[in-house]
Amino acid sequence: MENNDTKIILEAKKVSKLYGLNKGDAIKLLQKGATKEEVLKKTGVSVALWDASFDVKEGEIFVLIGLSGSGKSTMVRCLNRLNKPSSGEIFFKGKKIQSFTKKELQDYRRNHIAMVFQSFGLMSHRDVLSNVVYGLEIKGVGKEEREEKAQEIIEMVGLSGFEHHPITSLSGGMSQRVGIARALATDPEILLMDEPFSALDPLVRKEMQFELLSIQKKLKKTVVFITHDINEAFKLGDRVGIMKDGKIVQIDSPEEMSTHPADSYVEDFIEGADKSQVLTVKNVMIKPRSLVKERDSLKTALRQMRSNDVSSVYCVDNDMHFLGIVLINDVIQAMQENKALKEIIISDIETTSEDTAISEIIPIASETRYPIAVLDEEKKLKGLVSKATILSSVH
Repeated sequence: MENNDTKIILEAKKVSKLYGLNKGDAIKLLQKGATKEEVLKKTGVSVALWDASFDVKEGEIFVLIGLSGSGKSTMVRCLNRLNKPSSGEIFFKGKKIQSFTKKELQDYRRNHIAMVFQSFGLMSHRDVLSNVVYGLEIKGVGKEEREEKAQEIIEMVGLSGFEHHPITSLSGGMSQRVGIARALATDPEILLMDEPFSALDPLVRKEMQFELLSIQKKLKKTVVFITHDINEAFKLGDRVGIMKDGKIVQIDSPEEMSTHPADSYVEDFIEGADKSQVLTVKNVMIKPRSLVKERDSLKTALRQMRSNDVSSVYCVDNDMHFLGIVLINDVIQAMQENKALKEIIISDIETTSEDTAISEIIPIASETRYPIAVLDEEKKLKGLVSKATILSSVH
């Protein structure tokens, strides 16, 4: 989500949600920096959210993560006004949803935003198809049209052949697929997903994460995803917001958050994350110390190696297009045999791009004899990654 032209579809501005009678006293304490526990003890007011602000861009997966009681589920319910904030504002495409009329709110919930719950929320007396069409029924869509639309979505989520199976006969993963299909059937612009995979076993959970990424890639939906699992957050999120005690501590890309945590809380929170899934080659690559051009002499290559105390040099053409590697033993032998540098370039070298996840190149790095060359789209040399650098970056 690096494109600055991407439009903001949802925005929360200084949103707070307090429960209790003495909200005025609680707000004064919070403004002075009191903790959630101190406020509860002194005023009896429970702080679910405090001064939370963020935006969500069209087409991105925005993840809110936090421990139990951090406010993430309260926040997501404010986005469709299931929860009414005590203060602050929620905007949909620049319009404040608190000012929606009853009719506008109904339209917002029916046509623009849908929710997928952890507990699936399916109707046990209906089969798969009739669960998926439910939202279209509510909208008054004709039977033939709604079933045709539902069938398309059922196929997309991998449930073809299960249209008339009772909900009670489905596994947890299949039930959640029905929940996602039901949400998608009304073609909403935004999907709110409140820990939708947390009740699933690890293997099914990974399958569902993959399904969500596949669906989002096809449909370009905007997703606000709630989780307490840092690996899930980093796998799914274009951007991630970490919450603590009703406040948002940091919002960043998984990569940026891993390399530049805002404070010790964030650092501790992501300590258990599988960094190989988050960090990219760009984070660990180094610039080659020894570099020669194809037309350089063997003596130049040897001088480069000696001055940098290495036993190889990387070779490029005049436009920095990568050609391969030259080894010191080959240079010495070529000098004796009166060969040119270009005759001893080893071109069969593993290459990768800056945006490749570390996890993808670990198997390659463990097998290759030489550091992996990092190239841009035009095959120009950008840097190198060694086996040692890759392994040390994820421990």
